[in-house]
Amino acid sequence: MKYHAISLGKSMGLGMRWISRIAVFAALMVAAVAGAAAADRPAPLPGTVTVKTQYGFDALVDRVEKAIAKHKMGLVAQASASRGAAARGVKIPGNAVLMVFRNDYAVRMLKASVPAGIEAPLRIYITENADGTASLTYRTPSAVFVPYRSGALDEMTKELDGIFESIVRDAAGQ
Repeated sequence: MKYHAISLGKSMGLGMRWISRIAVFAALMVAAVAGAAAADRPAPLPGTVTVKTQYGFDALVDRVEKAIAKHKMGLVAQASASRGAAARGVKIPGNAVLMVFRNDYAVRMLKASVPAGIEAPLRIYITENADGTASLTYRTPSAVFVPYRSGALDEMTKELDGIFESIVRDAAGQ
């Protein structure tokens, strides 16, 4: 097979460098197609929770924001590809990532593990469903922080798991 590719490349006036680039490009295209197919069949990470709600996208975002405040957490930041696309005149299904944390938890987290700091803020992902309702997805704080193997983080995440469950329950109207 190698001889055939080299012969073909030489007959087309291509050097080995270009043949390698074409092979890498082809491999990337195959991976992209496989990735797109896999996107239709999500395989969430451990601790991932998804709740389908009866609310529309904008209503659910509002409900999550209110639940975050009710449970005395901070909405650190928010990002939305759908809102960014809409600003450019492009319509895609609603999605938003709400980044949630609180400074006292940040201080405890960093005292327990400085490397764990990359995990904060924790995220709640809201997506619009084809039927006009919206779902929210998050990873439990205990699942997010388990790789750091810290007893102090484990204690903190027990508290955060309960808070996130309450935020989701209130936002979803359950």
